[in-house]
Amino acid sequence: MRPLDRSRRRFLTLTAASAASLTALGLPALPAAAAPRGADGADGADPDLGPNVFVYGPTTPAEEIQATLDRLFAAQERNEMGADRYAVLFKPGRYEVDAKLGYYTTVAGLGAHPDDVEIHGAVRVIGQPDPHSPAGISALTNFWRSVENLAVSPTDWSNQWAVSQASPMRRVHIKGILWLEPGNGGYSSGGYIADSKVDGITINGSQQQWLTRDSELGGDWTNGVWNQVFSGVVGAPAQGFPDPPYTTLPTSPLSREKPYLFIDGKGCWRVAVPGLRRDTAGTTWGAGARPVSALPLADFFIARPTDSAQRINQELSRGRHLLLTPGVYHLDRALRVKHPDTVVLGLGMPSLAPTTGDAALRIEDVDGVRIAGVLVDAGPVESEVLVEVGKRHSHRSHATNPISLQDVFFRIGGPYAGRAVTSLVVNSRHTLIDNIWAWRADHGKAGTFGWTVNTADTGVVVNGDDVTAYGLFVEHYQRWQTVWNGERGRTVFYQSELPYDPPSQAAWHSPTGRGWASYRVADHVREHEAWGLGVYAYFSQGVDIRCDRAVEAPRRAGVRFHDAVTVFLDGSGGIERTVNEAGTPVVGSYGTSPVISYP
Repeated sequence: MRPLDRSRRRFLTLTAASAASLTALGLPALPAAAAPRGADGADGADPDLGPNVFVYGPTTPAEEIQATLDRLFAAQERNEMGADRYAVLFKPGRYEVDAKLGYYTTVAGLGAHPDDVEIHGAVRVIGQPDPHSPAGISALTNFWRSVENLAVSPTDWSNQWAVSQASPMRRVHIKGILWLEPGNGGYSSGGYIADSKVDGITINGSQQQWLTRDSELGGDWTNGVWNQVFSGVVGAPAQGFPDPPYTTLPTSPLSREKPYLFIDGKGCWRVAVPGLRRDTAGTTWGAGARPVSALPLADFFIARPTDSAQRINQELSRGRHLLLTPGVYHLDRALRVKHPDTVVLGLGMPSLAPTTGDAALRIEDVDGVRIAGVLVDAGPVESEVLVEVGKRHSHRSHATNPISLQDVFFRIGGPYAGRAVTSLVVNSRHTLIDNIWAWRADHGKAGTFGWTVNTADTGVVVNGDDVTAYGLFVEHYQRWQTVWNGERGRTVFYQSELPYDPPSQAAWHSPTGRGWASYRVADHVREHEAWGLGVYAYFSQGVDIRCDRAVEAPRRAGVRFHDAVTVFLDGSGGIERTVNEAGTPVVGSYGTSPVISYP
């Protein structure tokens, strides 16, 4: 695999400004009043999910469905900086369609079982032209799209899903071959599969890193570049790190699948809330699966982007759950979740965008809250934190019913100069983190990114004990990317690029030496364990910048790391050590430094 070049820059999208800020940016202001509400799906009628959600049944002409899919793809294929959001939902049945997904597009089935909705054709993501890639094509910026709860029977030789971060595949049955790269060895940079089954082989190709959790592979998983992690995957390749770069955990220690919409046998719309599982392997929906608990959609406030934070908070305070329909929610105050077991479910990649320097979301230290399927964008006024889980010094046990965050993606900068000190702070014990991408922009509109422009110290801070994270992607922050202060924390798969843009070593120097480690476990921590960590360096300013350690942790028997790697991508300088004093330098030219076990 050739080393990456400067084209491996990550791209950030979306706006999180107030209506006035939008006008100043030349963008249309939001309408002042919300549209009238329609049906809630309780009586078998389709609910009113707004104009950007398309619901189709098996009697809908295939030409009509295909025309919608083609129109959305044409609009969203290059709309990385846009504010449009869409969801296409299929009722149980069989469909002859080819769904190509662009930015901010979700395709999902509405069956109780993935096989209830069969797409005979494709649900796919293709590569984008990239003149910097030797192949002329890449998937390095194929972000912010998803597929859920359906089966795909490919009519081509495979179903292509060439993605990078923030593009999850969940609860999907691929009845054939799954292809994860853009083609011809074009670059691709990591992704996530959970609760899914692939009948044929999976062609990983150029994917540099990937996490597959609680799934089933019917054929071989081919190839791998730096960091491929399998947790609770039936048919996973054997442990092989670093060559091949496979980290294989036979079971997932603790997991709970993401909530999802479905239509029950009476035609009523419901939201499934899968239960907590321990030491599991394979899907939740295979042979012998147990019934899944569900909530009527009538128990949800179906929000529109025109709803104010005050209105949404009123509904949450009444004990209602929240379904966020597609769009950008400009928030003059944080949304507050106070009741146990509240579900906040985003549909079609909605964005929460604070405008006044408050957080986007604050969750009380209560049992069973589920936050899933949302983007969070720092606003033009600096926020101390974007999402806070529990209060500092929270000590209540949630061992039997944890708070969970799934497919929650943070962004700072890009379309305008957003700022936040920390993106995610987890104070509550036993919290489950499942597929997070916290990202400080290295690219965007002129004047919206740069060392003193889109400022952000840290992506994720974990203060609570007994927190488990699967798929932790944290990149480009200006100090430590991730700080773990809680005891007995576990991370299964970590992917991080250091900031590209430190202007000098003096500007990027921590209390413990040159640069800031990406993954820091606090000195007082007695127990911590992590598997499959990749930390990458590309310092782009033409200055020799060094990071002394990619992972920094107390050296003691209870703090353990398995299968960590550092990589020099391009640019100047590099990383001296992988974990504390272990590992070799990756400085000045392409190289990797694997550490199989530490200490």
